[in-house]
Amino acid sequence: MDSFEFNKIIAAILITILVIIGIGKISDYVFTVDSPTVAAYKVESTDVDGQASMASTESDLDISALLALGNIEHGQKVFKKCKACHSIKEGGGNNIGPKLWNVMFRPVGAVSDYKYSKALSEYKKEWNWEEMNGFLVKPSKWIKGNKMGFAGLKDEKDRASVMLYLNQNSSQPKELP
Repeated sequence: MDSFEFNKIIAAILITILVIIGIGKISDYVFTVDSPTVAAYKVESTDVDGQASMASTESDLDISALLALGNIEHGQKVFKKCKACHSIKEGGGNNIGPKLWNVMFRPVGAVSDYKYSKALSEYKKEWNWEEMNGFLVKPSKWIKGNKMGFAGLKDEKDRASVMLYLNQNSSQPKELP
């Protein structure tokens, strides 16, 4: 191999590198990407007394306005996601998750023939509108350490409808707030 062939190989490699770098620079000018205008994270602020404060959407929630968004028929459709693990029928048994007949306004972890996680067994509240709404948003965040693997219902209409459906599937449905 003579030096002329070697020079052609080196020149081809250098030209390829320059073309790739050039295309990268040109594409930076052609396709501009603007920086985001909103931060993708929440920053905790402190009040005048030095106490940390975060806006709590759960505590500021108007449950009657939320429930007005939903309807039982829609709740029945959305509940199909839950049927893989829960029974809703009167006299129905436990599946992967506990039976949900009469779930509204009963104590959390109250089905005697179901083995709840320690977190749910020790959670000394009842499934009222606010608790159920918070739990349905993201179960693992609402009651830390529970074993329910469901991601949650982000849509308010879906949550409201499921709560109305759960309330309806009871021997004594509660009055809406």
